Amino acid sequence: MTVARLLSLAALCLATSLAHAAGFALIDVPADRDGPALHGAVWTPCAAAPEPIDVGGMVVSGVRDCAVAGARLPLVVVSHGTGGSFLGHHDTAEALADAGFVVAAISHPGDNYQDLSRQQHLSAFATRPVDLRRLVDYMLAGWAGHASIDADRVGVFGFSRGGYTGLVAAGAVPEFALRKDLCPPSSTFPMCEEFRRGDLPPAPVRDARVKAAVIVDPLSAFDAKGLRSVTLPLQLWASEFGGDGVTPASVTALRRDLPVAPDWHVATDAAHFAFLTPCPPSLADALPGLCRDKPGFDRVAFHARFNAEVVAFFKAHLAPIRAALTVITGG
Repeated sequence: MTVARLLSLAALCLATSLAHAAGFALIDVPADRDGPALHGAVWTPCAAAPEPIDVGGMVVSGVRDCAVAGARLPLVVVSHGTGGSFLGHHDTAEALADAGFVVAAISHPGDNYQDLSRQQHLSAFATRPVDLRRLVDYMLAGWAGHASIDADRVGVFGFSRGGYTGLVAAGAVPEFALRKDLCPPSSTFPMCEEFRRGDLPPAPVRDARVKAAVIVDPLSAFDAKGLRSVTLPLQLWASEFGGDGVTPASVTALRRDLPVAPDWHVATDAAHFAFLTPCPPSLADALPGLCRDKPGFDRVAFHARFNAEVVAFFKAHLAPIRAALTVITGG
């Protein structure tokens, strides 16, 4: 990283530290003909001091149900990895909200830590992009604060299987035959049996409202042909060691096959789950596979850099406007 880049990130971190707190509210997207109800949260710019908020045993920093500070704000929607939840990247959501963004995340039905009924089925790869589209629909029309959002400034953040979801929203078309390593002949996973029978999900549809994407250690089933429509600004992150079906080689191949070179980053000394929000000690003891990193890797320090890069990217490509900047510099 160049000295100039380090200085610009340091300035961004300072600006973020002077920002207002992130407002926080739970949301419920109503069920409709396209899917069941979606449960999640929204983070917003807020002109009040943050405080710890307990959300089902996870502590987030913010202000409950705070009035949205600003107008015509960019929106970022978040898609978590398989078996995750809407809180899996809450520190990144807080950083974006502090920088003037509205951020919305949901737990994907059938593929979250409370409900894994779709996790091992190919149907999850069809329903996830629909979930994300329905979330954008809700935020732009059904959410109580929708008038504060600029519908022309929508971005997506996706991690792992959520990275797949974000790429589909950006126009990618999957080809599941590319990942034979995920379904060796001996596999009895339902999705592998479905693939062998040819029970493939319908082709996904791009969400043209998405103007920029941050894709983090994605589960990739895409080649150059499937990626040819992904021409929006994209920041792509890879962990050095991968994990959970994500391989460094598959992410590198994705980088190579994108028609427009992404803003490329590698998390050195990191495995796949290092991109999840740093865990409190109690959770680290209960879920060491998700929370504990290799010796010498500092997840807290890494996330300070990671979040600054994500904020800088979205600020550059979702055209921050004066109302959002007022939130950052308003003391």
